[in-house]
Order: sequence, then structure tokens, then C-alpha cells
Amino acid sequence: MEGKSYQRFPKVKIREMKDDYLKFELRDTDASMANALRRIMIAEVPTIAIDLVEIEVNSSVLNDEFIAHRLGLIPLTSDRAMSMRFSRDCDACDGDGQCEFCSVEFTLRCRCIEDRTLDVTSKDLVTPDHTVVPVDFSDSAGNESNENRGVIIVKLRRGQELRLRAIARKGIGKDHAKWSPAATVSFMYEPDIRINEELMETLTLEEKRSWVESSPTRVFELDPETHQVCVYDAEAYTYDDEVIKKAEAMGKPGLVDITAKEDSFIFTVETTGAVKASQLVIHAIEILKQKLDAVRLSDDTVEADDQFGELGAHLRGG
Repeated sequence: MEGKSYQRFPKVKIREMKDDYLKFELRDTDASMANALRRIMIAEVPTIAIDLVEIEVNSSVLNDEFIAHRLGLIPLTSDRAMSMRFSRDCDACDGDGQCEFCSVEFTLRCRCIEDRTLDVTSKDLVTPDHTVVPVDFSDSAGNESNENRGVIIVKLRRGQELRLRAIARKGIGKDHAKWSPAATVSFMYEPDIRINEELMETLTLEEKRSWVESSPTRVFELDPETHQVCVYDAEAYTYDDEVIKKAEAMGKPGLVDITAKEDSFIFTVETTGAVKASQLVIHAIEILKQKLDAVRLSDDTVEADDQFGELGAHLRGG
């Protein structure tokens, strides 16, 4: 029945997992839940980023504001961000945002004393708290190539100097992009591809080959021995409809039927390195549960509507 509501039990299946990359399936749910999870991963999972910079000496070619902006965009390891306090809510420092419970202090002191250019990078940031440090982008072999010496902040020539103090705080991507832990989060409907075998057998070998090659990505494959067309990689399909248009141009409409499974999604998550991809997904699910619980338990309908808008009304059946 249209509009009927029923309880679902979403399932997650991991396909591929690395520290900064995760591919997984989300099944038995709908697009609203999938998109809510994606948006939370991008904008509401907290991380730690530099938020206050006090410049002591800067004789480089970049002005103070430029350097402060670059420092803010350096990803910091944020494994303990969930347990930290937001500076605005910290009662230990009365919201000043400069105590051990809600902030981490960094110092940077660099001076070029040689004739060659000195690269000041994120590895020059020093902090006594070893749980929050700039993300290390060097490879596992520890090779120090030009790309693996950290994020370049500024370049100094002989006699130039940079000294500063920086305070890193907890925040979310909704407030500023520097706090977003996600480099990219995307999902696609899982395609359901069905080939009309009887109609396919009416095509010649050249027509089959031409039809298979009409797809911009390798979705179908022509078996060289049996000359049968089969699905090679359904997930490579980009919903471009090229094979459908080709079949119609050949006078064979209905040669293939491609639909999207409305309750099955394939997620691809890449992080900045601030948190592991697996932790990003887990934190996002926890935050989503908190939001849904807050809506269900809210006694004040007006307050819930102000905070959650249409989502609150939907969950109450309004």
C-alpha cells in the first residue's frame, strides 16, 4: 500500500577497507536514510583543526591571514575528537577554548639560515599532546620524497623567519570545511541488469560486439567461445542509458532491462586522514541514532520541529 510505514533493519556489508578508504553496501533501507548518513559523514562527525593562530614573527612573503588559513586546513589526527568538549560548552575554561579538555596547543619556530629555500611543513608543528598531530602522509616504507615531507605551509629564504602559536579545537564540517573528515562520500543505487536472452540470440556476432562496446564503461562482456553476452560488472553502470539507446537504434527495444534497487546502496568513503574511514562510518551511525532518538523522545513538538524540521514531523507520522 502506498504510504505504508513499516520497520526496517538496515544491513551493512564491508567490501573493501583501508585506513582512508572504505567501500560498503547498505541494504534494506531507503534513499532518505542513505543520504542522511552521507551528509552526517561530511558535515557532522567532529574532528580537530587549528582554529586560533597567534603570529609572533612573520617575515615570509605570505601575510599572517594567509598562513593562518593554510594552518587551519592541515588535517590533524582526531581519534579522540568524540570525547573532547566543544570549546563553547567547556566549563573548565568558561568557553575560552584554551584548556586541556577542549583544545590542543601547537608551536612553530622556523628560520632559514642557508642560501637554499627552506620548506616549512606540517611536520614543523610541535605539540606536547601526541594523540593530536598533523596527519602523516609518508608511505609505509618511510621514504622521504618531496611529496612526503608534510603539507607545505610556506617557503622561507635566507634570513626569513616564522614563529607562531596555534590552538586546535573540536568542530564539525557544518561550521567550517576544515573540520570535515571526509574527502569524498558518495553512494549509488545498486543496478539490477537483466538481459533478454531470446532477443539477444537474434543478433549477429558483430551486432553483439557493437552493442557491448556501446557502453562507456565495461558493464557487459562477450564470451569469445560461446559468443554469449553476459554482465561483467554491474556496478560499472553509470545510468547513462547508452546500451538502451543502442538497442532501440538496432530495432531491438527491450534487449536489456536496467533498474535501480531502491533499497540497496553502494557507498564509497574517502577520508582526509583525520579519522579512519571505518571510524567515520561508525561515528556517523552513532550521531544519526542520537538525532532520531532526540526526535522520538521529544515531548515538545514545536521544539522538535524547530530543530529537525520535516524529519521530526515525518517520524511522528505527520
